[in-house]
Amino acid sequence: MKEFLFVGLGGAVGAMLRYGMSMVPVKSEFPYMTLLINFLGAVAIGILAALSMRQALLTEHSLLLLKTGVCGGFTTFSTFSLEAVSLLEQHKTGMGITYILSSVLLCLLGVLLGKAMLHPL
Repeated sequence: MKEFLFVGLGGAVGAMLRYGMSMVPVKSEFPYMTLLINFLGAVAIGILAALSMRQALLTEHSLLLLKTGVCGGFTTFSTFSLEAVSLLEQHKTGMGITYILSSVLLCLLGVLLGKAMLHPL
């Protein structure tokens, strides 16, 4: 039961962080803020993955709080998916494909960057 509390608390913090960032005005049809949020979340989860590989740096509860909770609540695959579909439905095909590819590639690079910051490849 305690594990659910750690995930829930972290998820609430992550969701509030995401909401706060989404309030920053961006004058563009391109969903830059979601891309930035997901990239930052990918870097953070890479750092946490690297830290968890080192003995006793993170407990199981701290991983549940930070990785599953905060990162899970902060990043948003569903918003990314909705924005990508919306761009395609609005016949902004180039922008939609650019968004999809840049999101996937930047988030993969973000995880690698986060891991490399603490654990060289």
